[in-house]
Amino acid sequence: MTWNRKLFAAAAGVLLAPVLVVVLPAGTASAHGYVSDPPSRQANCAAGKVPDCGSIVYEPQSVEGPKGLRSCDGGNAQFSQLSDESKPWPAKAVGTTVTFNWVFTARHATKNYEYYVGGNLVASFSGNNQQPPPTVSHTVNLAGYSGRVKVLAIWNISDTANAFYSCVDLQIGGSTPPPTTTTPPPTTTTRPPTTTSTPPSSGTWSPGTAYQAGDVVTYGGASYRCLQAHTAIAGWEPPNTPALWQRQ
Repeated sequence: MTWNRKLFAAAAGVLLAPVLVVVLPAGTASAHGYVSDPPSRQANCAAGKVPDCGSIVYEPQSVEGPKGLRSCDGGNAQFSQLSDESKPWPAKAVGTTVTFNWVFTARHATKNYEYYVGGNLVASFSGNNQQPPPTVSHTVNLAGYSGRVKVLAIWNISDTANAFYSCVDLQIGGSTPPPTTTTPPPTTTTRPPTTTSTPPSSGTWSPGTAYQAGDVVTYGGASYRCLQAHTAIAGWEPPNTPALWQRQ
């Protein structure tokens, strides 16, 4: 009896082995990947740029969930921090054309890649049901969007019901524009009209009087114009000082 029991146990082990292989979860993909640049939320967590991210810091490539979701955490409670909008998620400053770079740590046949903004599909790229290379890049036109924008990037696996999710925060048009330089109109200087004034008259020349250039005096029955400011003294009578007076 002991020998028969051993034979029976051995036979049962052989029969059960394939059954164990069959009942393994069939819907789990062996793929893993995420958007590395612009940095996705899980990439920023892994880089230590956001506090209290939980276990995602150790496995940014593992945000996997059923296809058709529109969440940053892929429906995984363990990665719920990725959907916490109160966290200080860094937003990369970009233009309206953005190149998204995927990094795959385990590749799998791919249906397509989708990009959403606010629930709207803005771009889709076919995976041709083939295994991707280690990195894949897509250039997406985000014209029509400005300011802070959250892009949901989805990697849909072709032969399972699962997808991988990455949320990317962007600041479209976020770079500081150069200051606007306004060239002022040319300044036109308006000069007052030239007027001819009658030189002041200082009466009869007299020593001890202060005269200014332009003053007109009379001396000896003639008129003289002062050429230089001075105080008259005896001996500087107009006829005797042509450097100071000019006869009119």
